[in-house]
Amino acid sequence: MSGENFVSFGEQGAQLTYGSYLQLPKLLDAQRCESGGDGAPPAHDELLFITIHQVYELWFQQLLHEVGAARDAMLAGPGGQGRGRLWWAQHLLQRVHVIERTLVQQVDVLETMTPQDFLQFRQRLAPASGFQSVQFRELEFVSGAKDAGYVERFRGLTAEEQARLARRLEEPTLWDAFLAALASAGLAVGSDEEISASLRTVAHDRDQHAALWALAEALLQHDELAASWRARHVVMVERMIGAKSGTGGSSGSTYLRSRLPLQYYPLLWELRSSL
Repeated sequence: MSGENFVSFGEQGAQLTYGSYLQLPKLLDAQRCESGGDGAPPAHDELLFITIHQVYELWFQQLLHEVGAARDAMLAGPGGQGRGRLWWAQHLLQRVHVIERTLVQQVDVLETMTPQDFLQFRQRLAPASGFQSVQFRELEFVSGAKDAGYVERFRGLTAEEQARLARRLEEPTLWDAFLAALASAGLAVGSDEEISASLRTVAHDRDQHAALWALAEALLQHDELAASWRARHVVMVERMIGAKSGTGGSSGSTYLRSRLPLQYYPLLWELRSSL
């Protein structure tokens, strides 16, 4: 073996590095504070505020990637080319659940910022608002809560963002895909009453419909975790700014509380009452 040349794993070519692969110079240069100026440093906690919300947007991007793939796997159906893809949809939804729990836990980090610290830079944020998160609205649309009125109410959308939301309004939702999976199994989905009856059939014969039942539970878990995030978020906002209006002109926590009753899959919740 002596005399042979050995190349350590990953060194050949030396064109790709950890930093270049992750585009770290660009990523770490994206936290631009608005406070400070005239020789004064930015407010200490503004970097934390920016970082948390940028991480949220990265997770929203990943969630859109996963729920889109889960939806497409269900649309393929259990037969033909799509045979066996229902397990893949369930696997991806399990990953969605883990990410959504992470979103809830990130609020704990944000709450290490006191209301006084937030007020040092809050006015600099106007008229920007979390209400303007296009990816969060995309996620709601794909999950099943489509709201064309959002596009009409929000005037600051770019043409590209408008096109993205319009596309989400037109494409199938996770619920549409689940109904397609039920239909592929020979179950009726023509009306809410038929869907409810089909869900009861699935629930009472889990040996025959194991994959469909697992998907139904995975969708319900997605719905529950989304509700948990909304509830955790509104309490954090109330702790931080009380009843003040939002920086984007919304009613702040009042608007957020109005979103708490939202359910993506009401028929799955109603199923519990008829088992």
